[in-house]
Amino acid sequence: MSLEILKNKLNSAKINLSGSFGVITKISANMLEVSALDAGIGDIVQIEGSGAGQLGMVTQIYEGGASVSPFGFVEGFKIGERVYASDIGMSIPVGEGLLGRVVDPFMRPKDGKGPIFSTERVPIMKAPIDAMKRGLIDEPFSVGVKAIDGLLTCGKGQKLGIFAGSGVGKSTLMGMIVKHCVAPIKVVALIGERGREVPEFIQKNLGGDLSGTVMVVATSDDSSLMRKYGAFCAMSVAEYFKNKGHDVLFIMDSVTRFAMAQREIGLALGEPPTSKGYPPSSLTLLPQLMERAGKEEGHGSITAFFTVLVEGDDMSDPIADQSRSILDGHIVLDRSLTDYGIYPPINILNSASRVMGDVTTPEHRANARKFKRYYSMLKENEVLIRIGAYQKGSDKELDMAIAKKAFMDDFIRQDATAGYAIADTVKILEQIN
Repeated sequence: MSLEILKNKLNSAKINLSGSFGVITKISANMLEVSALDAGIGDIVQIEGSGAGQLGMVTQIYEGGASVSPFGFVEGFKIGERVYASDIGMSIPVGEGLLGRVVDPFMRPKDGKGPIFSTERVPIMKAPIDAMKRGLIDEPFSVGVKAIDGLLTCGKGQKLGIFAGSGVGKSTLMGMIVKHCVAPIKVVALIGERGREVPEFIQKNLGGDLSGTVMVVATSDDSSLMRKYGAFCAMSVAEYFKNKGHDVLFIMDSVTRFAMAQREIGLALGEPPTSKGYPPSSLTLLPQLMERAGKEEGHGSITAFFTVLVEGDDMSDPIADQSRSILDGHIVLDRSLTDYGIYPPINILNSASRVMGDVTTPEHRANARKFKRYYSMLKENEVLIRIGAYQKGSDKELDMAIAKKAFMDDFIRQDATAGYAIADTVKILEQIN
């Protein structure tokens, strides 16, 4: 059999439907109730009739039937239409052919570049790496951004959050990390964002270069189920390349939209709302996704950056709070820094990397601590310095901080097109002495 015929067979493979089926008995805003359906929680089903070919997922089972959440929308469905269980399960096709492509959560191409050749299927939902099989994070992971590599150094296999309000510069920082990081494979998940942002992110933030990159897209106009499982599908793609021995960058925008999708699903299923209307399942879902990143013995690693949209710049938001407790570090973007023209606007005093001490040299850590101390002293005495109330010579350490102010501002500031090797960043940081 020729390679071309094999490709066509794999790409045109159809879902095998079982002989048993259920019948739609009730249709709500985003849920179908199906009687006599023999299926389990999480099973994939196919809806025939006016919604022919549309897939759904079993989200609730009760005596005599089940609730099915469609991956699309309920418009067009009718009472009495059949719903068949399928053999696809919660899995997606993966392979090297995904590199350089833009796909939806089912790995269907969205970039108009033709079919994708996939070599195997992997499950969407999977248990995180066993705690005792995780490798120690002892190697630095360079992202090419001075403020992060120098002051918030991350390690290979670490999970970090990027916390910011709307319009502060998350997408720009994401683009810098994807372009300049050392990982050979990058998986970018754009979950619940505006459709306009997808081509903008590719052209403006990545310069149109998707080499070594897989972009998984589920925009805000997709169903809540597509947005929820889009994140898990993207993580499964990253795990596929990790298991091949690669060091993978996984970057997702945003966790908040992902949690909002689960909020819609949970409330539709009758879960009680808690803080800001989030049901308990929204919070329990976060570690199921985030803990799948990391470093595994005998395999590669997944270094993950999750952006968190902080509504009203409120860091006590329940999703932000829960994310901080799960992740190994947080990078906070400060709107006030943009007023001074400092981009990326990373607030180094409110940010932290929990593994920096394990992946840096003592000299590097000492210089970073000195930088942060000087920066903190300037912030504490900013008003006194501006109104001229501080007399030079009163505090030798503050005098040194004032002398280093221009250097510190230049160190944090970085053009989006510029990237720095971590060795160069460490050398520049030595100027703090």
